[in-house]
Order: sequence, then structure tokens, then C-alpha cells
Amino acid sequence: MYEKKSTGYYVNRHSCFLLSYHVVLVTKYRKPVLEGDIRELVYRIIREILKERGCTLQGLDGEPDHVHIFFDAGPETDILDLVRVIKTKTARFARKYYGEALQEYYWKPVFWTDSYFAATVGGATRDMVKQYIRKQGQHKA
Repeated sequence: MYEKKSTGYYVNRHSCFLLSYHVVLVTKYRKPVLEGDIRELVYRIIREILKERGCTLQGLDGEPDHVHIFFDAGPETDILDLVRVIKTKTARFARKYYGEALQEYYWKPVFWTDSYFAATVGGATRDMVKQYIRKQGQHKA
């Protein structure tokens, strides 16, 4: 990732930013497969992918049928591509190492739903940002 300054923002040569994302992935048919060794494998792979992509993991947890991922990313990060890589790689390895256990839930080689949830996360609410922008230019010298 980038260097984080005392202001709480990341900086690189040409920009200052803080891009935090909350992503939720749900298992196919909401089957409770994210337990035990399968859960540990999936979470480990997610951590590895985020590190490889230069992201900083802030939080990772969930329930047996879904996972929440909270991370900071650089401005070059393509969220759609990142989610695709996470879903593909975790599903491939889960089926490779735990295919028999997954057969209890899935008769086809599936793992995740086709959809996902992603939202940006910031310290200010949308209303706070709108109010701040609205007040610009109102200060007279």
C-alpha cells in the first residue's frame, strides 16, 4: 500500500487519498459453508489477495453464509476486478481442497453468488459532505 501520514490519509507522488471499502460476498444459495477449515482457507486467501494488490485490510469476518471485507485501497484499484479475483481464487481452492465436504451443499462446482455488495466507507456522512460543499465560498474576508 502507500505510506499513511499522521493525518490519516495515504499519499503518493501525485495524490492524497483515503479510499476505504466494505465488500460483502454471499455463498451460493446462502449455504453455510464458511465454517472450520473452509472458512480459514477462504479468509487466508482473501488476506493474501488484498496484500498482493496493495490493499490494507481493516477487518474481515462474517457468518457461515457470507463474509464482510473492510479494506483501504489505492486509487488504481478496480473493485470489480478485485472482487472477481477474490471470488474465483477462493472458490477454486475451496473446491480443490474441500470438494467432498462442499458436495453436501452443491451439486455443481459453485461457491459464491454472482452478485456482491460494495460501498465506500468514510469518516463523514453524505449529509456532512453535502453541507461542507454547500458552505464553500460563503466565507468573506
